[in-house]
Amino acid sequence: MLQMTGLAKVYRTEVVETYALRDFDIDVREGEFVAVTGPSGSGKTTFLTIAGLLEGATAGSYRLDGVEVGQLGDDARSRIRNEKIGFIFQAFNLIPDLNVFDNVEVPLRYRRMKADERRQRVRQALERVGLGSRERHYPAELSGGQQQRVAIARALAGSPRLLLADEPTGNLDSHMARSVMSLLEDLHREGATIVMVTHDPQLAARAQRNVHVVDGQVVDVSDPLRLAMPRAAVVA
Repeated sequence: MLQMTGLAKVYRTEVVETYALRDFDIDVREGEFVAVTGPSGSGKTTFLTIAGLLEGATAGSYRLDGVEVGQLGDDARSRIRNEKIGFIFQAFNLIPDLNVFDNVEVPLRYRRMKADERRQRVRQALERVGLGSRERHYPAELSGGQQQRVAIARALAGSPRLLLADEPTGNLDSHMARSVMSLLEDLHREGATIVMVTHDPQLAARAQRNVHVVDGQVVDVSDPLRLAMPRAAVVA
């Protein structure tokens, strides 16, 4: 499904070279629910943006559905991102001037779907997340948990092959967080492939598998020596 091998992401200035990812290897199989954990600055978000084709890697291989996608041009990346990948962001990223229905519909318009198909997909997705009666409400009229459910519906409406969730419960209270996490678990049981970045060990424990990232590399959490490795040894 998603396979990265020897991936590197380097940010350069005139005098400084910083590795956000280095020798990064990960393999997510279809239908898995994988939690990616690690300290702040470890490279989790960089991994997610590359996985979502929002930016490219400096080196290495990224294959999605068996196709090398890491070095594709902007147009090809945009097409694959719109057709195969769904995003769930911590900040919801809803458009405040659009109602719930229109927020969910926006990505489908970019795919040039016919209006009837768009309406059907939007309403099915909203029913799936329990917000079928709120389609004419605006984001400001919803709770944080409801806004996150709209964001999930927006991702689901496109029938993505891969769901990428970046701290999906980070802005929610504990009750709303449990509700959103239960929804993600339901989606996984129905066959969705989900990669979730989280700082919360309790949420990570509910995923099918955990991947721990330290200093831009996937580490084996059973190996304390690698977890204790100083940053200079990894990034130099």
